[in-house]
Parts: sequence; C-alpha cells; structure tokens
Amino acid sequence: MAKTVRSLVVLGDSTTVGVGDPVPGGWRGVGPLLAAALPHARYLNVSFTGARVTSVRHEQLAKALSARPDAAVLLVGMNDTLRSDFDARRLHLDLDAIVGALVSAGAAVVTVRFHDHSRVFRLPAALRRALRARIAELNGIIDAVVRRHGIECVDLDSMEGAYSLDTWAVDRLHPSESGHRRLAAAFAERLARAGCDVPGRVSLVCTGGLKVTPLHHVGWLVVKGIPWLWRRGRDLVPYAATITYRSWAGLPEPPRYVVDAEEAVATSTTASTG
Repeated sequence: MAKTVRSLVVLGDSTTVGVGDPVPGGWRGVGPLLAAALPHARYLNVSFTGARVTSVRHEQLAKALSARPDAAVLLVGMNDTLRSDFDARRLHLDLDAIVGALVSAGAAVVTVRFHDHSRVFRLPAALRRALRARIAELNGIIDAVVRRHGIECVDLDSMEGAYSLDTWAVDRLHPSESGHRRLAAAFAERLARAGCDVPGRVSLVCTGGLKVTPLHHVGWLVVKGIPWLWRRGRDLVPYAATITYRSWAGLPEPPRYVVDAEEAVATSTTASTG
C-alpha cells in the first residue's frame, strides 16, 4: 500500500525557493506546486538563495529533520559548480550525509542530476567547458549517492522541455513558471515510484504567475545578467584557463574526482561519523 505523505520538506537553493516563478507577494515555484498534489502533507521549505551543498548539510538539514518528513525533495549543487573553491570530495561527503540522514529518518527522497546549463545560459567557450566539467563531476557524485541510498532522481538533462526557452525564466538561470511546473510534476512522479501516495497531479498549464515582458528581459540583462556573469566568470577564470592551456598544449584536461567503490566506503564512514 502506498504511504500517505503527512510531512513534505524541500531543501536546496534559489530554484527550490521558487525564483523564476513570480506571483503577487513573492515567489511560488516547485515546492507549493508539489505540495498541492499532496493534500494531507504539512509543507516545510527550508531552502534559501545562494545555498551550496554544505549549506544544506549544516544550515537546513536539522530544520528539515525536525519536521519528521515522509518525503523530501533536494535540489542543490549548481552554485558549487560556479565557485573557485569547488571541492568534489567535500561535496560528496556533505551530499552523502544529507541523503543518509533523510533516509534514516524514514523519508522518501528525490533529488536531481543536472543538465548542461551552458546550453541555456550562453557563456564564452572556455567558461562553457569549465562549467561542463564541473557539472560532470557533480553528476558523478549524485549518481553514486543515489545508488548507495536507493533514492529517486530526476535527470534534468532528459526531462521533457529541459532546453526549451519557455522552461526558463528571464535570467536563464532559474525555471520559469512552466519550468517549475515540469519539475514539480517530475518530483511527484518519482515520489509515487518511491511508494508514496500522490493523490493530486501537478498541472502543466501556466496560471497565476506574473507576465514577463521583453522589457523585463532587457532590464534583467543590464541590472543583473552582466554583473552576475562578471562575478562568476572571474571565479571560474583560473580553472577555465587551465583547461584552455591544456587543450592548446595537447594535454589531457585536469583530472576529475571519480567515485570508486573504495572511495564510496570511505565517504560513507566519514559522513556517518562527521
């Protein structure tokens, strides 16, 4: 018999905050859309903008566990790929600890593996290659954690409409209302696969969100887009330069963090004792 979800928690970054799906008074997004399909569930969203994996572990996890979740949605990691202090092994330890704690608490957990964001937000070639390499490392870690804990995962790269312009908000960094609805529907489907009763459905018909005009696009580019690209570009430049130089010199790209069986065991031990 399917499990009734009486407590749903959402952890993560600005996407799970709902950025990109504006409604009067603030953001809506994937959390409320998913919660509406689970009418018996108390809903708690502990996510905040700018969160990284370590933020979720040390600032969000305890609050989520206090809600005694039957189901948990976790979407985090993209902010890590955009920073110069990216540490794949640390990220693996933190992600494994987060998922392990939620599963141990009895929650059905759904997370995501990421798409090629450079196909949505255009970047110079060197930065594009650097970002793709980081996302590949992140996805390898996510895959390992998903396998070890037996949780469900939404593959954003293969999700229908993942690279359609109407899936993305004006900033091309966050889902639009349509994108949030697609994501919420995918989460609902995975929770059902995990044995949860999902009585409602997430409609893909956009309604209630604020209309975004061409003026919004121009305004965002000038006020937010160019400054954001400058900040994140500077952060990734050393790594991108290394990739570019190695390519020019005929050298292999910088080694990536690879999770093997021995590393997975070490990670598990450290996460459980850390």
